[in-house]
Amino acid sequence: MEMGEGADWKEIEVKRKEAHKSGVCLFETGQGMFAVATRLLAPTRLFISNRNFKLTPMAAATFSSNSPSYTPLKRVGTHNGSFHCDEALGCFMIRLTNKYFGAEIVRTRDPEVLQTLDAVLDVGGVYDPSQDRYDHHQKGFAEVFGHGFTTKLSSAGLVYKHFGTEIIAKELQLDEGHPDVQRLYLAIYKSFMEAIDAIDNGINQYDTDQPPKYVNNTHLSSRVGKFNLDWTDPDQSSEKENEAFQKAMALAGSEFLDSVRFHVKSWLPARSIVMECLAARSDIDPSGEIMVLDRFCPDERSKSWRVQAVAKSPDSFESRKPLPSQWRGLRDDELSKESGIPGCVFVHMSGFIGGNHAYEGALAMARGALKL
Repeated sequence: MEMGEGADWKEIEVKRKEAHKSGVCLFETGQGMFAVATRLLAPTRLFISNRNFKLTPMAAATFSSNSPSYTPLKRVGTHNGSFHCDEALGCFMIRLTNKYFGAEIVRTRDPEVLQTLDAVLDVGGVYDPSQDRYDHHQKGFAEVFGHGFTTKLSSAGLVYKHFGTEIIAKELQLDEGHPDVQRLYLAIYKSFMEAIDAIDNGINQYDTDQPPKYVNNTHLSSRVGKFNLDWTDPDQSSEKENEAFQKAMALAGSEFLDSVRFHVKSWLPARSIVMECLAARSDIDPSGEIMVLDRFCPDERSKSWRVQAVAKSPDSFESRKPLPSQWRGLRDDELSKESGIPGCVFVHMSGFIGGNHAYEGALAMARGALKL
């Protein structure tokens, strides 16, 4: 089977149907369409078209509950039965890599089958990246991400640790060693991956013996867990279970890619702006305690200006220096009269943010807050 350079969609669809009948699986990539044998064909060949097709890396996964009757390029194993977010996401991520792109997912606990697989996640009792074994349940396992993070890794965290820079570099279309790739690698672990590791390993978010004030079952790990078959479902077959795992992979993977793309398209450009403004802060006020963002990144897109206190920590609602208590809850003329600053719009009741119609007014509010 060959696809010439001038192949159109109708021709490709015919080729796709012919390929399916003859045991060939088509994979679409940013560089073109790859045709690879999924059965032992004679001869096995690889064809590349010059068409630049749109890639959705999470093509429907092929599943097997035991040793398959044919041999695809690679096979990635994880356990069958109830599943969690970490192996669903881990399977999704590893299939984004060059090494395991489009790999078959084999869901089994049979150690003899696991030994035959190219990679194994979340089962098997072995962590050995040289053999692509990524389990975290065995006694003595204490692997962490490093770079100052101390949360024990799940199977998803292990895959991210070893393959994350490759995945991010592809999205950025940069070399893995590029500084921006490294920045995103750490930022995405902190904002997205670490919570999955912690939840899977049963690590509390806060050091307290007190019960939480509310239940939160809306996080990704909880939503992935809801894809497991209900015990009342009359169909408890491996096929039905694999369908559910496919949905779990799709959900976890889509949110992971959303996080990557947010950091690429929004966080990274915003970081550059913030770093520039931070470096110039002494030009704004000799104290060096006031920074002006001259572009939203993101911020309120109206023509008015905001003055915002810096939080004591990223996850804290407490500010280092909130706006004065006598300004809080006031608006417009009443606030301008109380502060002695024209053009005031509001100050939040907690004092973490306020507004003014003009830049000069917002700067005056910031300077005034430092003195009070």
